[in-house]
Amino acid sequence: MKKITKILLIVSSLAMITAFVTPLWMIDLEAPQYPEGLGMQIWVNKISGDLNTINGLNHYIGMKKIEPDSIKELTIMPFVLGGLIALGVITGILGKKKLLWVFTVIFLIAGIAGGVDFYLWEYDYGHDLDPTAAIVVPGMSYQPPLFGSKQLLNFTAHSYPDTGGWVVIGAGLLTVLLLVYETKFNKTSAAKVKINETKLTSQDNRVLNNTLAQELKNEPSLA
Repeated sequence: MKKITKILLIVSSLAMITAFVTPLWMIDLEAPQYPEGLGMQIWVNKISGDLNTINGLNHYIGMKKIEPDSIKELTIMPFVLGGLIALGVITGILGKKKLLWVFTVIFLIAGIAGGVDFYLWEYDYGHDLDPTAAIVVPGMSYQPPLFGSKQLLNFTAHSYPDTGGWVVIGAGLLTVLLLVYETKFNKTSAAKVKINETKLTSQDNRVLNNTLAQELKNEPSLA
């Protein structure tokens, strides 16, 4: 790997430490009766924000209470993120292209798995409703959007990455770009080496031919 690739990989990996001290994701709710809005922030190991108020509202429409202590992902994510950071730094230090491939694949798998798990978590909370709730709207579900905005009765839900999430996403995109760069650079370098080898071979052949011609010219005639 080139030096610039190693440096950028190490820096981007260490930057993901930000996700331990800032939220990964945020879900905000807007409604006329809450002019200042409601929201919760999902961290690598906890959920903060207006959780008590949101749980109280969810109770009326039959949604389960959001209990951070019962969400196993909040105990797993610190280890996954820590492992990615360590592997990224090690890859940058060793500078092995094969290891960069491994790191990129693991990063993408972790990202996709996290997104799918988050979607399923939202789906479960939005669809598994208590039929005896105070407010029951036939055919209505309350799953917030995975990314973007969505109208839920008189609430507008917004779901977007927060500071830590943007840093992790940025690090993942940079890792993919670095892999593409290294792959393209190696192909270009290999092509240049092949061209140079061809040129050297042609020059060697010309030198050899000239040498043989000179030796034949200098040989005494048998006549």
